Amino acid sequence: MGEERPPSISYNEASSQVETTSTNKLSPAQAAARESTDQPQMTKTEYEALAAFRYALRRFLRFSEQTAREAGITPQQHQVLLAIKGFPGRESATISELAERLQMRQHSMVGLIDRIEAQGLVRREPGTADRRQVYVALTPAGETLLHKLALTNRKELRGMREALQPVLWDDSPR
Repeated sequence: MGEERPPSISYNEASSQVETTSTNKLSPAQAAARESTDQPQMTKTEYEALAAFRYALRRFLRFSEQTAREAGITPQQHQVLLAIKGFPGRESATISELAERLQMRQHSMVGLIDRIEAQGLVRREPGTADRRQVYVALTPAGETLLHKLALTNRKELRGMREALQPVLWDDSPR
């Protein structure tokens, strides 16, 4: 009758399968395997280096989260304190900037800031150029706590120096 079309592909997140309009179904792994034939190959050594790097990252994150809890704050609260202190060019950040830095929704960040402010670790300040803008800055207590945590994390990172060396990838096609 007409020209036969190849099946179209749609991604169904709920079932975690790639579906086609024909009766064929590919799992995400099968779809990735089909696509990988055009990709450069990786060596066993590169996989081992990547796995070791990810393991070292996870160990450090677990250490940092545990240290924050022992200091009486949540890991997210620690991340907010660090994001404020480490914000480029300023000693404060807006709620929107902090939400972006922690990859959170703005309304969730507002609640997190409320809890940290209740602990006396941060304070809100109105913007000078635009009074509608609200900046969040560390209090002296927040500075002290962050400094203690940062020193502990720095010591741990120095001990993991070799494991956290960037993996050098050979991007040449194989």
